[in-house]
Amino acid sequence: MAQPPPFIQDRDSPFAPLPPPVATRDERSATQLPPLRIVTPEVIVDGVVVDERSWPLRILHAIGSAWEWVFGVISLLMGLAFLAAIPVLSFLSLGYLLEVSGRVARTGRLRDGFVGVRKAARVGTIVLGTWLMLLPLRLISSQWYSAWLIDPGSGVTRGLRIFLVVATALMVFHIVWAWFRGGRLRHFFWPAPLRLWRTVRQRGQLAAARDAVWDFVVGLRLPYYFWLGLRGFAGAVAWLCGPVLLIIAALHVGGVGGFLLGFVGAVLLAIVLFYLSFLQTNFAVENRLVAMFDVGAVRSQFRRAPVAFWFSLLVTLAFALPLYLLKIELTPRQAAWLPALVFVAFIAPARLLTGWAVGRARHHNQPRFVLVRWLAWFVEFPVIGAYILIVFITPYIVWYGRWGLLEQHAFLLPVPFFGR
Repeated sequence: MAQPPPFIQDRDSPFAPLPPPVATRDERSATQLPPLRIVTPEVIVDGVVVDERSWPLRILHAIGSAWEWVFGVISLLMGLAFLAAIPVLSFLSLGYLLEVSGRVARTGRLRDGFVGVRKAARVGTIVLGTWLMLLPLRLISSQWYSAWLIDPGSGVTRGLRIFLVVATALMVFHIVWAWFRGGRLRHFFWPAPLRLWRTVRQRGQLAAARDAVWDFVVGLRLPYYFWLGLRGFAGAVAWLCGPVLLIIAALHVGGVGGFLLGFVGAVLLAIVLFYLSFLQTNFAVENRLVAMFDVGAVRSQFRRAPVAFWFSLLVTLAFALPLYLLKIELTPRQAAWLPALVFVAFIAPARLLTGWAVGRARHHNQPRFVLVRWLAWFVEFPVIGAYILIVFITPYIVWYGRWGLLEQHAFLLPVPFFGR
């Protein structure tokens, strides 16, 4: 460690700096500012945070917070379904589901998997409030269009057109003002004219709003989710491509050769099903593509949490089977988000449980009892066998036939690839 200069070490040196003057008591009292008092609804008593609000206010706040959380979950599911229905943006939906699984695996708590619920609630209120505010404009527009069809040159038609233009301008301003205030539902139903007047008179409000919107968009981490979903999709395709193509070839060839190809493909698919969902979770935890192929890590984790692994695999495969019924009829592209909503609603709990299983394994250092491990490994066979059996049947019921086997939505995108 470097030594300080000599004049700092030697207090008697003539080069030593003089100590600051000590103010008297009267001078300190004259120059000292009064303490800043911050009014908050919470105080600290004996090291415990105590809420000073009355019980009715606490209950109302708890109800409002719970409602915001529930609305956020609903908005999040609908947003993921909407993204999944768009060909390229569907990787955002898959990346978010992988991140959910990875966060639960890191902490071992299911509640940590609800990522961005409050932000989703805010986006949901903005969309819902905007849609509600546009309903009167749609009604006026419909009345004007009907009048125009009957008599384009009448005074009623011209009056309705002027009224529609003025109402549209006012409503757009009202919607933008509601967005500026935070986008909550109450902001769309009350314009707050006094606050509008104070905001117009203040400077720097536009820059503050611009920075807040930018911070909110950056906080969504869209590039991260897209890149995570793209790599997770590529790794899953690398695992599933061989077994699925063998099964498709077996259905095409038929006979003894088809039976042999189908048997080999079924065995390989069973091996992949043992590991793939847990490999994807480990990939999300480490954010390294090489983790998608680290089978040894999954085997070690299974020894430490065999029952949790079996249960999560059971839920993953069981929740994936009903989704094949939505592929019997070809879904129009305009309504693709409706079946995607069901896909996301079934796949998201499976991702949560997979992360929970991996989290239990990561937080246990010792392997479980050998009989428990063997029993959990043995009961996985009927689960995987039932799934593979239904996979062999689905080409006869889904719209795209045997090519529909490529849509392994439990591990790939949470929506059918193909659409009209």
